[in-house]
Amino acid sequence: MGIRTRRARAHSKTHFVGFGLAGVLGFIALLCVTLALSLGAVVSSWLEDLPDYTSADAFLVAEPTRVYDADGNEIVAYYLQNRRSVDLDEISDYVKRGTVDTEDKRFYQHNGVDPEGILRAAVGQVFGGGDQGGGSTITQQLVRWTVLSDEQFENTLRRKVREAYIAIQMEKTYTKDQILNMYLNAIFYGNGAYGIEAASITYFNKHANELTLNEAATLVGIPNSPTYYDPFTNYENCKSRRNLVLSRMLEAGDITQEEYDTTCAEEIPLNPGQLTDSQSAYPYFTDYVRNLLLQDFSSDTIQAGGLNVYTTLDPEKQQAAEKAASDRIAASGNDQLGAALVSIDNSNGYIVAMVGGQNYGNDADAGQSTVNLATNKRQTGSSFKAIVLVAALQEGMSPTVMINCPSSIQITPTYRPSNIDYHNYGVRTLASATAVSSNTGYVQVAEAIGMDKVSDMAKTLGIDTQIESGLSSALGATQLSPLEMAEAYSTIATGGVHRNPVAITRIEDRNGNVVYEHEDDPEQVVDEAIMSDVIDVLEGVITQSDGTAHVALSMLDIDQPVAGKTGTSDNYADLWFCGFTPQLTTVVWTGRMHDNQRVYYQGVTGGGYNLPIPIWCAYMNAALDGEDREEFPVADHEATYEPNSSWTFVGTSSSVNQQGWSQTTTSTQGQTSETTETDDGADDTTEPTTPTTPATPETPATGGDAGGTGDGTGGGAPETPTEPTTPATPETPTTPAG
Repeated sequence: MGIRTRRARAHSKTHFVGFGLAGVLGFIALLCVTLALSLGAVVSSWLEDLPDYTSADAFLVAEPTRVYDADGNEIVAYYLQNRRSVDLDEISDYVKRGTVDTEDKRFYQHNGVDPEGILRAAVGQVFGGGDQGGGSTITQQLVRWTVLSDEQFENTLRRKVREAYIAIQMEKTYTKDQILNMYLNAIFYGNGAYGIEAASITYFNKHANELTLNEAATLVGIPNSPTYYDPFTNYENCKSRRNLVLSRMLEAGDITQEEYDTTCAEEIPLNPGQLTDSQSAYPYFTDYVRNLLLQDFSSDTIQAGGLNVYTTLDPEKQQAAEKAASDRIAASGNDQLGAALVSIDNSNGYIVAMVGGQNYGNDADAGQSTVNLATNKRQTGSSFKAIVLVAALQEGMSPTVMINCPSSIQITPTYRPSNIDYHNYGVRTLASATAVSSNTGYVQVAEAIGMDKVSDMAKTLGIDTQIESGLSSALGATQLSPLEMAEAYSTIATGGVHRNPVAITRIEDRNGNVVYEHEDDPEQVVDEAIMSDVIDVLEGVITQSDGTAHVALSMLDIDQPVAGKTGTSDNYADLWFCGFTPQLTTVVWTGRMHDNQRVYYQGVTGGGYNLPIPIWCAYMNAALDGEDREEFPVADHEATYEPNSSWTFVGTSSSVNQQGWSQTTTSTQGQTSETTETDDGADDTTEPTTPTTPATPETPATGGDAGGTGDGTGGGAPETPTEPTTPATPETPTTPAG
């Protein structure tokens, strides 16, 4: 090979090497440019749909949950998250310094994102070295838990880029102190407390500007893991975290060595408190709505807040209900009394009015209470007999069956119930026994069909409380709430169509999306023909001259059919009227709020006629004013019952239900009933003379038409009141009918 050839080959190799290196570098450069452009396009797409972060309101963890009445009026706005915002100067300096030292020690140096902090956190993750803190700044954390709360659990590059971008933009808009203030008002401190003020009250029952170093360091440590560092349930974990906060503050020079040593040696001085924001014109109802939200939605959903809750409350009816109850209670002259009222629209189950008391608040000395009497349970007395009546007819017992209703009756060796004031009502039909509310008659009915049938019927009509098995439960010994009774009576009023009571019709999230909407779901649970007969019987309670609610006729101004049942528990402690028209079912309870003592109205023993019935009538007059008359449901067939002669009652001769037997008179107190027989050959029936004293002296007293106590031994003689039991008004019945 010649020298020229060798030089040419060498030259070509040199150019080849040069060309190859340049090509590689060029390719890499081109790739980087391409990747940068592509990444830029991707990042740009990630930032296209950012939520609004320009308003300080966007950095609140929860917006108010707003509750509206049926007309769309806002009736309360509250935070289901326990939070109250405060200014920075209302927060302890220990909290501010401790938060920065622990969560973001370069907070005042970076622009929203801290590369040094990210590197420090990464090194700590890879090589260990203890708790180095996270890489997120206070600003980034604020963004994550507020405007990006819907994405906070997404561990993606997209979320981190969006978070960093908003954090940088925030730092251009707000000062460091403003950002720190928003952070301290928004962060979750566990136990439902959002923000430092709520946390201060929740754990130490003091304001945020009153926190000591010990208390402040405790709270600063909790947000890192609110459950793990919960001082109520994980005290030692919380204490260790507090000490770590103190060490960070010492390292930053914000506390002295002496402060550090002294505080580390102290216990955490927990002193639980409660912060509430809810204020409402109808606090008992809105409390009830709040409880429904807590039952039906997860805590995470509730904590997101910003809900719009639309309810069934009719403002005009609610105001009429509040006025009817408060006026009557005020006129009683008894500051221990309270009244509850629940009114349900029979056509859809909507709760249109709910009165839970007359003096909402926590000052018991001032007669205040937050207990909702509309959902509170008390003995129902004879108002429960309507449920027994439905059960009896369902089992085939006709309203025309004859029952002996003596003044008292020995049912078992230990149970001897009596009628109110020892009235001897004689032998009469079940319908008539209902009108006068005979305990001795109804306990025989319950015994004949079995209390299991009564309990089952209560559940069918909508009563969730388990009815006690003793026969005294047939006379109202089991405690039930006015809301439960309203649900059951509404099922009667609709001809056996059951609907759950409805308080919430629709719920929207903060963006207006419907997350819940009520759908009507009626169910025919009892034959309409049977319910038609039940309604006829309950109309007699009002229309019959000796009916226990006959006084209502003189108080009503509405042109509507009306039916219902009174109820009075032992010793006149609970007074009820459960009544309905075709449009509305309304239940009223009155009694002493804080005990089960006898009720007095203007110095005399209370009764249905002077407390619940007047409230019921005043409300219904207002609620149905101007409404066209409607009629109760009419079945397209008649109910079928067993022959009256097929029934056996423990205190009633079988002859009274034989064909041809007739009743000529009904006894009153102190008389013996008289009966005649036809020529059907039946044995004579002799009604026992009313005793002047109960046969079993150990039996507790019975008030009103009540059936005794829950132990099954109630229903004895009533106490003799020292004052007159009726007011002087001539239209009042001679006894406080139950």
